[in-house]
Amino acid sequence: RRPSHLSVSSIMLMGSTIAEMSAKHKVVIQVSSADTKIQTIALNNAVNVQKHYGPGESDVEIVAYGPGLSILTKGKKNKNAKRVASLAMSDITFSACGNTMKKITKKQGKAPILVEGVKEVPAGVVRIMELQGKGYSYIRP
Repeated sequence: RRPSHLSVSSIMLMGSTIAEMSAKHKVVIQVSSADTKIQTIALNNAVNVQKHYGPGESDVEIVAYGPGLSILTKGKKNKNAKRVASLAMSDITFSACGNTMKKITKKQGKAPILVEGVKEVPAGVVRIMELQGKGYSYIRP
């Protein structure tokens, strides 16, 4: 005996409801400014999302490029370096733009040193686009 049309619809609806319940909250935060206040707001946004949804319930990625790369590099000028390293161990992903890294390397004759836990991606803008294509919400403080 084949299920009625109503039964198939009910099963499909139930399946999509279960999928929605198990879906993580996903956000990508863009940092393209060297302004320390803006960079701190980006880190605060990331922490606030994690606190709001609870452990393991959100995927948060901060993507930095251009002047914003300074948030992810070691050095005396980066007041947030220790915080970035700490947050990278707390399930926040940090991505540094490879294009910006190359430009700085060419200009200064040496590559910037990234904070522990930061990964390099080929292009920051492209990474943001890819994440948005995967359902990430976009934030730019």
